[in-house]
Amino acid sequence: MLVSELEPMNYSLIIPAWNEQEFLPHTLQKMQAAMAQLSEQSEHQGELIVVDNNSTDKTAQLATEQGATVVFEPVNQIARARNRGAAAASGDALIFLDADSHCTAQLLQHVLELLQAGETVGGGSTIAPDRPVKGVAMTTLKFWNHLALKARLAAGCFVFCRRDAFEEVGGFSTRVYAGEEIYLSRALKRWGRQKSMAFHIATVAPVVTSMRKLDWYTPSQLVRQVMLVLIPGALYSKRLCKTWYDTGSREKH
Repeated sequence: MLVSELEPMNYSLIIPAWNEQEFLPHTLQKMQAAMAQLSEQSEHQGELIVVDNNSTDKTAQLATEQGATVVFEPVNQIARARNRGAAAASGDALIFLDADSHCTAQLLQHVLELLQAGETVGGGSTIAPDRPVKGVAMTTLKFWNHLALKARLAAGCFVFCRRDAFEEVGGFSTRVYAGEEIYLSRALKRWGRQKSMAFHIATVAPVVTSMRKLDWYTPSQLVRQVMLVLIPGALYSKRLCKTWYDTGSREKH
């Protein structure tokens, strides 16, 4: 059966947000436009959910003013915020997007068609910077895209999956304070293999994500943070996962 002959898939776009008043309005504007374009091109229906992860700024207020459904997660942890959004979602397809990232209607339609066809459990996308970068930053970005395609791992800024699979594997692991998308990717791949479903990394239209951490940290600091993934148990420590939970860096810029 052709994808076009299948029933349209309802989806939930979930954005975890912690003190994101600077970037979130732009992301919501971009995603509302993409969702509107998608609804004109297909019968897929979506909802936009922002998870206020105990913000101390105007994140929740701005999201409400822009028409998003806002839910609250009191524990400041990325995995918990993502899971809270999924619990409030009604879509059969779950799409997780970072507050400083955005994607096109083309990518949304592509991943929904993959899930709709019944042969894909979930996946991610290659990523692109929101501004020109070079040197270590560009090398790292290219390396990640290569690794994501080779190892079939979703980047945290964009993860999509079937709702039933997400629930059966237990969602994002709350044992870790970073890298939760890697744990979910592995769990979904295991679930998918049992049902002959693939985990897909899309390349049709890369997700655009902010390079703001280059303004907050030196390249060596960022490289050291990435290397934490290789240290057993390091991701279980919020203190060690500093670049994901550092309020000082945001307040200074």
